[in-house]
Amino acid sequence: MRIGIDVRLAYYRQGGISWYAIRLLTALAKIDTENEYLLLQDRRQREPLVQAPNFHRIGLFTPAHHRLEQWPLSLETRRLGLDLIHSPDFIPPLHNRIPAVITVHDLGFVLFPHFLTADAARYYGQTELAARRASRIIAVSHSTANDLVRLMGVPEAKITVIYEAADPVFSPLPRDEAKTHLAEAGLRVPDEFILFVGTIEPRKNLHTLLEAYHRLRRDYRVALPLVLAGAPGWLHDDIMKRVHELGLQAHVHFLGTVASNTALRGLYNLAVMLAHPAYYEGFGLTVLEAMACGTPVICSNAGSLPEVAGDAALLIAPDDTEAWAAAMYRLLDDTALQAELRARGLRQAARFSWEKAACETLAVYRQAVTVGV
Repeated sequence: MRIGIDVRLAYYRQGGISWYAIRLLTALAKIDTENEYLLLQDRRQREPLVQAPNFHRIGLFTPAHHRLEQWPLSLETRRLGLDLIHSPDFIPPLHNRIPAVITVHDLGFVLFPHFLTADAARYYGQTELAARRASRIIAVSHSTANDLVRLMGVPEAKITVIYEAADPVFSPLPRDEAKTHLAEAGLRVPDEFILFVGTIEPRKNLHTLLEAYHRLRRDYRVALPLVLAGAPGWLHDDIMKRVHELGLQAHVHFLGTVASNTALRGLYNLAVMLAHPAYYEGFGLTVLEAMACGTPVICSNAGSLPEVAGDAALLIAPDDTEAWAAAMYRLLDDTALQAELRARGLRQAARFSWEKAACETLAVYRQAVTVGV
């Protein structure tokens, strides 16, 4: 097969979808030497994202997420002689007849439209059309698959659930090594801290986390700092404003984007816990990354998070500020619980594998070519 993978987004944004594509491609390169892969990259990104004899970079002129992208993207991909195109960022070319596989990560734009910018709403609003156009759909969790059926009427038979996984780099580290990784990345953090990892924006429910952290300090007399690692997102100014309103400026540390997995591994390993209160996640990769490092996790009981975390995390309703404060205190105060969650988390993370995801994705490619459009 001659397979095109649309990875144009990686030029603009090294976020969750870009990392999903890169890790999947890396795993495919290890298991598949027979098929030819064309990496459809933005023409300004000169180096291929994956180095392998059967993987070739193709520079496209059509920019990702542009409001007029569909016709030029359809024309550019039509001339490549593809047997299949995979769009990890939801939307395939809509105006040619190349068999298409799309990955749908979540339907948060349907469930929580107020958390999106107008541009994001316009782009992801094409998902229902994309689902009809696609030969096969990969959902990253059963939660997302159920949402596709319930909210968009997608036939179950068209969907395959393929889990993501933590990058193999995420694993336990001695504290000295973890501190060295952060120092080499130019990051300074307190000796012990509560950690959040993700884009700093409302959909991650940081208002609840800040309110709960304020209660933790006020009602439980816990002085541990809170570290927020992630790029500023839409409406992040509201979150900064809330920090000031709660008088937490000296206790909440904003790290910004942590550019390397090596530094992020160090961060997870130094954290006392990961707190992930998101209203909704299609998968929730940071939860799995923390578990792979042996970091105890508290996360919300919404979306796919119970599915991914299993019995290896404390699950709290996303809007229950008091319960979040109590859960954080309980975990800080109970060393036996900390040890239990570390052990369970390591076992849970080990159940997920990018090699398995690549094998299952390759099977979906074969099905899509057989089915066609």
